[in-house]
Amino acid sequence: MAARATLLATLTTKEAEASFLRAAMVQLGVSVKLVDISLHAGASTLDGDEKKRRMAEVAAHIGHDLAGKRAEEIGVVVGIGGGTGGEIVLQVFDALPALHPKILITPLPFDPRPALADKVFIIVPTLVDILGLNDLLRQTLEAAAAVVAGVCNQPVPAPQLAEPMIGLTALGATGVAVASIEAGLRDRGEACAVFHANGFGGAGFARFAEEGAFKAVVDLTCHELNRLLFAGDHVSMKNRFTAAADLPQIVLPGGLNFLGLGPVDTLEPAHSARPHYQHSKQFTHVKVLPEEMAEACEILAGHLNDANSPVHVIVPMGGFSHRDCPSGEIEDEALRILCFEMLVARARHYEVESIPHHINEPPTAQRVLELLKPYL
Repeated sequence: MAARATLLATLTTKEAEASFLRAAMVQLGVSVKLVDISLHAGASTLDGDEKKRRMAEVAAHIGHDLAGKRAEEIGVVVGIGGGTGGEIVLQVFDALPALHPKILITPLPFDPRPALADKVFIIVPTLVDILGLNDLLRQTLEAAAAVVAGVCNQPVPAPQLAEPMIGLTALGATGVAVASIEAGLRDRGEACAVFHANGFGGAGFARFAEEGAFKAVVDLTCHELNRLLFAGDHVSMKNRFTAAADLPQIVLPGGLNFLGLGPVDTLEPAHSARPHYQHSKQFTHVKVLPEEMAEACEILAGHLNDANSPVHVIVPMGGFSHRDCPSGEIEDEALRILCFEMLVARARHYEVESIPHHINEPPTAQRVLELLKPYL
């Protein structure tokens, strides 16, 4: 692609810094269009609600303008900003295709994980604030310009994939099954995109489902439903269990038997009193209560009944995650039976079957691949 970039900046507060960055990009052969995303509040200070409204308006206007142009015309979309400017840039990013090249240059005054959950972009942390040019910031902006120039030398991803894939959800606790299914699909010449169902990856799964990236999905790891309903880090993803409604779905209750929480020493007393184990130093898996399993199955069944394409549910009665097994810290046959009975009782649109195997045993992956055959 031609070395072209669109630079977003709040020029009322960052004009000198944006101008320096633009000059550094131009020196590297990049043609730059500078776009002002300022709120233009003048001497007044906007309050919270009015500020958020103005930010959304600016982002919507710029996002709509960019989304209406050819990818080659706008090139790499680069944003520079702190708290306010950075948030406006991220809202503009929302209007662009998930894979369009995007770069955010920021001192990171916010957690970027929610924004990264459903779109691809590069973050260049400035470490110092973007407030007045100094040697530290100049060096950072020059490095950022080099990143932009490098990205400009890569082709812009096509708006549509050449061939729709199979979407597959995963966690480490269901990883053996995921690896077997991915390998089986690869042996059949089929591409598979795997999404980490950790409260963030599901947002990407849902976005790509809506953008037509998949021809069928295997939602092997419904664990994120527990995060949305009960506890555990997650981003807002109201469409997590509805985005694939028009696609053939094979669904398993992988990870539906535990809550994915933080370090063990941060657990609330009510959670630490339950059976649990440390998945790693950062993550603790806590067994769900029967009433939590029942509620999750009720919600899941409702979503699956509202689907518009075939849905097949497999309940692996040998265990829903790697430590839901004999001698496992959160093993519970009663929870598995409850899950199966609830899903059977509420099935209207979808089919349900139980198999005697653990979710990570080879026959489970084999059954998934058998059910996928008509859609490959």
